[in-house]
Amino acid sequence: MYVTDFKWKKQMKVSDLVGQYGKVGYQSVQLARASEVIVKMKKNSAKLYLTFTSNMVSCGLRGFFAQLVELGIADVLVTTVGGIEEDIMKSLGEKFSIGSFSADDVELHEKGVNRVGNVLIKNESYMKFEDWIGPVLAKLYEKQKKWTPSELLRELGLILDDESSILYQAAKNNVPIFCPAITDGSFGFHLYLFQQKHRDFVIDVVADFGNILFSSNHDEKKAVIALGGSISKHHAILATLLNGGASYAVYMTTAHKTSGSMSGATTNEAKSWGKVKDDSDVATVHGDVTITFPLAMINALEQFEEEGLLPFGANKNE
Repeated sequence: MYVTDFKWKKQMKVSDLVGQYGKVGYQSVQLARASEVIVKMKKNSAKLYLTFTSNMVSCGLRGFFAQLVELGIADVLVTTVGGIEEDIMKSLGEKFSIGSFSADDVELHEKGVNRVGNVLIKNESYMKFEDWIGPVLAKLYEKQKKWTPSELLRELGLILDDESSILYQAAKNNVPIFCPAITDGSFGFHLYLFQQKHRDFVIDVVADFGNILFSSNHDEKKAVIALGGSISKHHAILATLLNGGASYAVYMTTAHKTSGSMSGATTNEAKSWGKVKDDSDVATVHGDVTITFPLAMINALEQFEEEGLLPFGANKNE
C-alpha cells in the first residue's frame, strides 16, 4: 500500500475521512486501523469491555458513552469514581465550563473552581452531588446492607432520569459498570461517612472482582476498548487475562510506551502478559481521545447502520 494524498470532497462523511486516513501515514493509519478492529469486534460478537477515565466524563464524551450503551455497542463498562460523580452531577443539571490550559490556578482556587485540563468544575457541583448522595445511600441501606460497587451503581442509574447519563443507560440496558477504586473521590468520602453511622453497611469490592471475572469465560470472544489508562484499563484486561485473553483490543492514549506505565502500555505489550491473544486484532492510537475516539467509533457506527446492525437508526437522537 502506498501513501495517498488526502483530498476533501463535497458532502464528505466521517467514513470518507477515516477511509483516507488509512493511506495518509503516521497516527492517522493507526486510527483507521482502530476503527477496523472495532468493526470486527461487533461483527464477530465479541463481548466488549469499554474502559475510560473520569476526565472523559468531565468533557463532552459522557453522552457519547451513554449512547454507545443504548446502541448495544458496549457490554461492560469500567471506569474511575470521578466519572461516576460527574455523570451524576450533570444529570442533576450541573454545567461544566470550557476554560484554558494556562488559567491562573491560584485565582481559580480562590473562586472555588477546579480545573481538569481546560474544563472547569465549580465546587457547587460537588456540593450538589453530596447533597444528593446522602439521602440516596440511606434509602439503599434500608433495602440491603451489603452491596458490590456494580450493584450500587445500577441502583443509582435506576434513580436517575437522564437519557444522556452513563449510569442511567447502563441500568436501563443491563450493562454492568465496574468501579474498582470507588473510594478514590468524593463518593468514597461519603461512603466512609455513611459507614461510620451504619457499621453494618458494606461495599464489597472483592466480590465485584468475581463479578467482572465471571462476566465472560474462556470460550467467549472478548474485546477491549481502553481510553486512557489507569485502574479502569487494567481491571478490564486483567479480567480478559484470566479468561484466556482478548481477541480484539484498541488502546487510545497520550502516554508513551517508554514510561512503563499502564497508560502507556501498548496492545503488543499486553500480549507478553496474555491479556491479549497472540493472534489478536489490535491497534494502539496515540493522541487526544476526545479527537481520536469519536472519529474511529463514528466510522464504525456508520458502517453498522449501513448494514442494519444497529437496534435503531442513528438519527434517533436528533
